[in-house]
Amino acid sequence: MEKYLIVGLGNIGDEYENTRHNTGFMVLDAFAKASNIHFDDKRYGFVAETSLKGRKVFLLKPSTYMNLSGNAVRYWLNKENIDQSHLLVISDDVALALGAFRLKGSGSNGGHNGLGHIQQLIGQNYARLRMGIGNDFPRGMQVDWVLGKYDEEDMKILQPSIDTACEIIKSFVLAGIDITMNQYNKLGKK
Repeated sequence: MEKYLIVGLGNIGDEYENTRHNTGFMVLDAFAKASNIHFDDKRYGFVAETSLKGRKVFLLKPSTYMNLSGNAVRYWLNKENIDQSHLLVISDDVALALGAFRLKGSGSNGGHNGLGHIQQLIGQNYARLRMGIGNDFPRGMQVDWVLGKYDEEDMKILQPSIDTACEIIKSFVLAGIDITMNQYNKLGKK
């Protein structure tokens, strides 16, 4: 059976819930809810399992904190013997407008600490879905921005992109990265 690892980046703890930096967690929570599955507290993270048309899908929310996310990703790839081409990492991105998103098959970490640590441990060759959180903050206030919570208006803009991200996960598992990029990237431009 083919296996896939879908990782949503964020920080564990109530104080980080619904913050911009936890957008990856929010996508996985939405996917798990729609799939009627639950996360269990396991080594290096919270893990949920499901299957899509005979393919086993592991959802991972690392409990290592953002800047050590690579530890969790490497552990679960190795533990379940999942090919790196079957890895999709979902992160927030200040370079994209709120509600925009971009799917890529590989590339740089774009200054994102979570992606940076994953890259240190496994290299750049893995798919990533960057979810735009906007950058409407004064100079020097980026940390406050990414750790700030979404308000109701933000969620009206973000929710359709979270829903689309759930569709992207399914497409990535069933159709592969190239077809999924071609189908969805045009929708992600804001």
